[in-house]
Amino acid sequence: MSHQEHVIIFCGHYEGIDERFVQKHVDLEISIGDCVLTGGELPAMIIADAMSRLVPGVVGKTKAVIEDSFYRGMLDNPNYTRPALWQGLSVPEILLSGNEKEILKWRRREAVRLTLTRRPDLISRASIREYLSNGVNIAVILDNADLNLHGLKELCDVYSLGRPFLIAQSHELREAAKKICPDAKILGSFEKIKKLSGDDALIIKVLGGARKNSFHSLEIKRKCLEYEAGKIIFVFAQNESALEKISGTSGYIYEIEKNIPLNIKIGIALDRFLGIRN
Repeated sequence: MSHQEHVIIFCGHYEGIDERFVQKHVDLEISIGDCVLTGGELPAMIIADAMSRLVPGVVGKTKAVIEDSFYRGMLDNPNYTRPALWQGLSVPEILLSGNEKEILKWRRREAVRLTLTRRPDLISRASIREYLSNGVNIAVILDNADLNLHGLKELCDVYSLGRPFLIAQSHELREAAKKICPDAKILGSFEKIKKLSGDDALIIKVLGGARKNSFHSLEIKRKCLEYEAGKIIFVFAQNESALEKISGTSGYIYEIEKNIPLNIKIGIALDRFLGIRN
């Protein structure tokens, strides 16, 4: 709405606005929550104020708007001001350290904590990638030389992922993988990924649909946000039966065409797990 040239807000009274008028003239209906008021004037003021903050120049620093709650789908972190000690309560020590990198990590971590505690419903549409501070990679288990991996590097760049891992047991597969995805790290077994990433990495095996003991994409987002021990690795396979041989959490994307190219399947999965939902 902040990008519109002209916005007209109609304020309903009593039961609202005549439904015939709504059907003929209204483009968007907005609720400010589960409450009943005597009129729409107060909600209109809230909408106008929230909308105007997004207009360039209204708020002094654009960064202040970007860090607000809901901008990325998550709640904002807790905020503190002076004095450092107030009625026996202290400002978290990290905020007084001057270490901007660690302060940012604290803010991201606290935003996750508040969102999971107060508004877990937001996670379904939140963009969570920047809240995962320990690194995220994808690994692909290959079983034939007909590889659908074009655009894999671009996908990793879009979601700020580390260098992709490709697991190819045969020399033929490794050579084919190098030609199609030269930026990938080619390995002979999945065990070598664990050596590179650490034993505390969260391994998520990605399936094309629901399976026994698997987790919906929303639950996987929650697990990723709650995990702080190490890296997160999403594992794909041309033949999903290969995933049964490795240990890890099984997550699934929605039922999709079985014969869909692997690179498109990876893109769909990354969007489900890391992207923002409208």
